[in-house]
Amino acid sequence: MLFTELKAKAAHLIRGETAEEQAHNFLIKNGLKPVCRNFRCKQGELDLIMTDQQTLVIIEVRFRKTDKYGSAAESVTRSKQTRIIAATHVYLSAQKIDRPIRFDVVAMSGNGAIDWIKNAF
Repeated sequence: MLFTELKAKAAHLIRGETAEEQAHNFLIKNGLKPVCRNFRCKQGELDLIMTDQQTLVIIEVRFRKTDKYGSAAESVTRSKQTRIIAATHVYLSAQKIDRPIRFDVVAMSGNGAIDWIKNAF
C-alpha cells in the first residue's frame, strides 16, 4: 500500500515561515533589498540576506508567542551568533562578496510587535 498523503507541517514550522515572511516584507518596506533567503550550510542557516545601500545585512528572524521564557531577541544566544557568523563566512566565500556587513535581528512577539535591532552583534 502506497502512502500518498503528505505529512502536514508542524505548527511551529508554519509559524516560523509566517514570521520570516512578515519580517521580509517589513524590511523591504523599510528600504532593504532582498538578496537571499534561507541560505543553508553545515555551519547553520541564514534566514534573510539583504542589502541596505552598500551594506550586506544578515538578518536573524526570531518569533516567540510569549515572553514567559525570555523575549525573541534574548533567544539569539552567543552560540547562535557564532553559528550565524560561521555560516556568513561560508556564504561570503561562495559569493565572493567584498562589502561592509551588518548583523541584524528581527524579533517578533505573539502580540504582533516587530523589533528591528540593527547591529545586534
